[in-house]
Amino acid sequence: MIAGKIQATLEKASWIRKMFEEGAQLKAKHGAENVYDFSLGNPNIPPPASFRQTLADLAGHLEPGDHAYMPNTGYLSTRQAVADYVSKEQDVDITAEEIIMTCGAAGALNVILKAILDPGDEVIAPAPYFVEYVFYAANHGGILKTVPTNEDFTLNIEAIQAAITPRTKAILINSPNNPSGQVYPEGSLAELGKLLQQKSAKLKQTIYLIADEPYRKISFDGIKVPSLFPFYPDSMIATSYSKDLSIPGERIGFLAVNPKAKYKEDLVAGMALANRILGYVNAPAFMQRVVESLQGASIDTGLYQAKRDLLCDGLAACGYEFVRPKGAFYLFPKSPVPDDVSFVRALQEELILTVPGKGFGTPGFFRIAFCVDDKTIKDALPGFERVRKQC
Repeated sequence: MIAGKIQATLEKASWIRKMFEEGAQLKAKHGAENVYDFSLGNPNIPPPASFRQTLADLAGHLEPGDHAYMPNTGYLSTRQAVADYVSKEQDVDITAEEIIMTCGAAGALNVILKAILDPGDEVIAPAPYFVEYVFYAANHGGILKTVPTNEDFTLNIEAIQAAITPRTKAILINSPNNPSGQVYPEGSLAELGKLLQQKSAKLKQTIYLIADEPYRKISFDGIKVPSLFPFYPDSMIATSYSKDLSIPGERIGFLAVNPKAKYKEDLVAGMALANRILGYVNAPAFMQRVVESLQGASIDTGLYQAKRDLLCDGLAACGYEFVRPKGAFYLFPKSPVPDDVSFVRALQEELILTVPGKGFGTPGFFRIAFCVDDKTIKDALPGFERVRKQC
């Protein structure tokens, strides 16, 4: 028998993985070319040429100790390079001491939550949200509480305010958002920062603001993703190079602590310890050296914008309703029927794999990951239309 907690988690397993696994069965039966798989946010654009060149250069010039342990926070030179870049991005002076290299954004979030949560503490996340947040909070004795967003998936500050209790330890936001593609505007972040300052003072405790930002560089139509640090001192960023460099399997990312955080030294020390005792120990050595010289590098996000437009134009012509995403590579349309699970099943009959909104805490919608070949989008549109007409 496995642990009861893990058994319970298995029974609530991610809809994303569930649809991905069912897709594998359909591909085996019908042929991969005949299945339109929009289930998993797996980047399909190759890494930029600069990544491949850096990879080759470093692999050809290995030195003694290049694969040895290093400080749990990562190489100093890598952290300094990251700090220099993030300082410009956030318009705040950040040093290497406020950066910890991690095993992707997931590793960064787990390190943060391990360091700040006591059993029973609450983490508030706006819905729709990335489904793994539930499990990340539970990993460390926390409880994820979700609050609704506005109709366009922007932050509902009043809902967040109403959800804050003496057990609230953090607010966790994700912008550009998975699954909606929404980018939270600067005004909302300013409001949220002001609210958290007021609530922290009233409750006589620090409420942290955590931004999960692996899609920061993937924004469309000239939209700039606002910086977080200027709006709230007790804030942290968790991110990765998985999406902007198209290297999710390499598991490399970092977390950054706002230099104005009240307990900055304790936070950094606690997260460095968490990085070790969670079993990560340190971020992959080779990938740290690779990304050190690639700060600001990214795939061509215009390619994802073109995919978004192809999908949105096609689905709009079929009668689907949705908020056009401003970033990431997901579309989150309304389900034409109230039961989003049954609608996703109907799409599956057309060999189209999507994920029900229920899996993101927002029933009545479904997610389409458009990080796929253009041909997949074009060939799937007739099936989307047939199912829409049946509703």
